[in-house]
Amino acid sequence: MDRLSNTVRPYAWGSTTAIPALLGTAPTGEPQAEMWMGAHPGAPSRIARPKSATDTKGTTDTTATPAERPLTDVIAADPEGELGAATVARFGPRLPFLLKLLAAGSPLSLQVHPDLDQARKGYADEEARGIPIDAPHRTYKDANHKPELICALTPFDGLCGFRRPTEAADAMEALGVDSLKPYVDLLRAHPEEAALREVLTAILGADPAEMADTVAEAAAACERLGGAHAPYARIAHNYPGDPGVLAAMLLNYVQLQPGEALFLGAGVPHAYLDGLGVEIMANSDNVLRCGLTPKHIDVPELLRIVRFEATEPGVLRPEASPSGEERYETPVDEFALSRYTLASGAAPAELTASTPQILLCTAGTVRVGELDLTPGQSVYVPAAEAVEATGSGTLFRATVAA
Repeated sequence: MDRLSNTVRPYAWGSTTAIPALLGTAPTGEPQAEMWMGAHPGAPSRIARPKSATDTKGTTDTTATPAERPLTDVIAADPEGELGAATVARFGPRLPFLLKLLAAGSPLSLQVHPDLDQARKGYADEEARGIPIDAPHRTYKDANHKPELICALTPFDGLCGFRRPTEAADAMEALGVDSLKPYVDLLRAHPEEAALREVLTAILGADPAEMADTVAEAAAACERLGGAHAPYARIAHNYPGDPGVLAAMLLNYVQLQPGEALFLGAGVPHAYLDGLGVEIMANSDNVLRCGLTPKHIDVPELLRIVRFEATEPGVLRPEASPSGEERYETPVDEFALSRYTLASGAAPAELTASTPQILLCTAGTVRVGELDLTPGQSVYVPAAEAVEATGSGTLFRATVAA
């Protein structure tokens, strides 16, 4: 197994303190939004696995200091040896999941992800039209879907899925803003799917200047009312005049406690607002944005991808097994997330699996094989590698679903 060196992404919405506090390092003053663990080409983890170096006499130099190599390169050199034949047969010669620490200091963009068929067709279409992969108006970065799961390490706020149109209408009407009345009427006058579609379409297609005025009035009213309206005042503070503030009022507001999780499937609009969590997803970067962002919003494609149905957020809690593994059940094949709460003197947790794994310590001190992990440290374990964990702390296990 290999200790991972991971990249921290400095996105503007990131917390300046949460990841440093977990790692036990001093804040830099800059946002530290996500720490990526895995083999995504955008920021692959690095490992220092020893390599035999043969000198000119044909002998092996075992004292050579290993240089760090991207995990992508290690897997590409021996996909079946690293991932296992079954994983390669199902997903191809790459690690099918990406694990992250995510630290939101301000709201992320309101967004949705495509399903696998939509991603494949969208990617093929943009490739055929010759849109550069790094173009700001490019929608599909790859041909994969991006289901994801976020598990809270601290109290964690977010938006997830549409609430019932009548509830959204009540929330908007309570603001007393005249320019919101057409949206309120639409939400009350149509069947659920049509109501949500028409209102989101109207919000995203409104005149920007008029929308900025409406959002400013709505934000002031949210600030005045407080209570259930307070989150939208906070969102508006970070994105003044953004139509996404009103779109956010169509969604369920969710507060996770540590250990609780949310699963985000295809077409479900969502946004993370505040908190630190462990996130796992299929290895993709396909995001369609609805608002709360200066980035490109492809409204026609967004409206084609969004699932216009009211849903309950469905907060997940881990299901314990006799082995001590607490697993978060999700309906996807690319990943599985679980955690172990280890105690000093207890029997080792047996973690050997036929699939590749990334193990992340989030509390205490955990020993994995011969490696000691403290909070924020992680290891990569190739398929079928024998591994046990001991110590006193919390260990998250990311792997491929059985």
